[in-house]
Amino acid sequence: MSSSGILLIIIAYFALLLLISYITGRKSTDNEAFFTGNHKSPWWIVSIGMIGASISGVSFVSVPGMVGNMQFTYMQTVVGFFFGYLVIAHVLLPLYYRMKLTSIYTYLGERFGRVSYKTGASFFLISKTVGAAARLYVVALILQKLVADAWNIPFYVTVSAILLMIWIYTFRSGIKTIVWTDTLQTIVMLVALVMMIVEMMQLTGLNLQGLTHSLMQHDISRVFVFDDWMSRHHFVKQFFSGIFIAVVMTGLDQDMMQKNLSCKSLPEAQKNMHWYGFAFIPFNLLFLILGFLIYLFAVENGIQLPVKGDEMLPFFAVNYFGKTVLLLFVLGIIAAAFSSADSALTALTTSFTVDILGIRDEKDVKDKKWNAKRIRMGVHAGITVLFIFIILVFEKLNNTSVIDAIYIIVSYTYGPLLGMYAFGLFTKLKPIDKAVPYIAVFSPLFSYGLNMFTTQTFGYTFGYELLLLNGGLTFTGLLITTGYGNKISRIRHQ
Repeated sequence: MSSSGILLIIIAYFALLLLISYITGRKSTDNEAFFTGNHKSPWWIVSIGMIGASISGVSFVSVPGMVGNMQFTYMQTVVGFFFGYLVIAHVLLPLYYRMKLTSIYTYLGERFGRVSYKTGASFFLISKTVGAAARLYVVALILQKLVADAWNIPFYVTVSAILLMIWIYTFRSGIKTIVWTDTLQTIVMLVALVMMIVEMMQLTGLNLQGLTHSLMQHDISRVFVFDDWMSRHHFVKQFFSGIFIAVVMTGLDQDMMQKNLSCKSLPEAQKNMHWYGFAFIPFNLLFLILGFLIYLFAVENGIQLPVKGDEMLPFFAVNYFGKTVLLLFVLGIIAAAFSSADSALTALTTSFTVDILGIRDEKDVKDKKWNAKRIRMGVHAGITVLFIFIILVFEKLNNTSVIDAIYIIVSYTYGPLLGMYAFGLFTKLKPIDKAVPYIAVFSPLFSYGLNMFTTQTFGYTFGYELLLLNGGLTFTGLLITTGYGNKISRIRHQ
């Protein structure tokens, strides 16, 4: 398929997203629609869209590439995700709905104080910006190779064009549009994934029975690791890390929770979370099966695959897929890029506007030369520009599997959020509000130093369990300050 043909596909797909944006946002473009969707989103639409936002371009290209180094052990983490989603549905969502939150970090302000509130929101802004930039980087790099390189277009122009398109269809109605466009993008990704598996089964000469037999017999399809505790892929580490990764990346993430909070009621939001968590398991299994088929075909035919796992699927799509499946691959990649980046932009705009600037509606605007909608739109544009910068920086620094890099980053930046929410939910103690930022910064720095020490001294490198260590250090730090903090609180109320 020519680069001009792929460009036409992108334009057509973008036009469809614009149409959806117009239909969903024509009656309401105020901040309430942007932030909460006026609490009218159907739960099943939210559930489908959340799958697409979670899968993103990272899973689309990285999970199949994991098979070579990790076999199917990633499924241990995915199963942990499901139990994490149950925690979200029955612990966090009832809290968020009871408090009628727009930003979930408002809880920290109510529980600990204003400084803690700003600290939690700031850690989310940092985490989401880095994570979303990494996801979009993968897809932008693929589109650069498939389209832009043929016309000598620089990478920064490609990234800018992608984000400009996303900004255009999200700046009016935000989450009200996102829940519908993400649903379309999830469906496109699923169709592309299934068709790629069918194509690979034809190339390898396997039917469904033959594929099942190969999966059961081949060492590369190993799921569980119980025999090597030092391995990063040991079941206990992967499973429990999956639970806590789900809690922080979904339950403590304004992006994902903003979609849940746009549902009509708590029961519908919980129903969405149950179905979303269940569907996530077979979705990821299909990605691993695709990777298995590619490796199987490569071995049988002596094909040298790229060293980086992230490059395996794009390499195979361009060189071995037929035109129809390549078309679907491109559509899937575009859908993945847009579904993760559009919701991230919306969530970051919401968090910065509500949490940092303290502006939700007109009564919060002190300078009458401005209005709440104009401020929100300015923030949206500013974060779009910041995204471009972060992605270009990430391009220069990334040297590992992108999905692995994201989870490593999350282990450091989401750890303090995990510790803060755990402390707030499971204790009645009150720490010193002003000490919280120092604890939140110290915890990831200490975790990083400890990881370096154990690696050099004992040869043990922490994996995703860094998240638990980081959260535990934050929890401990908050606990240490509670004696003095509670004493100050009692004096103020006397």
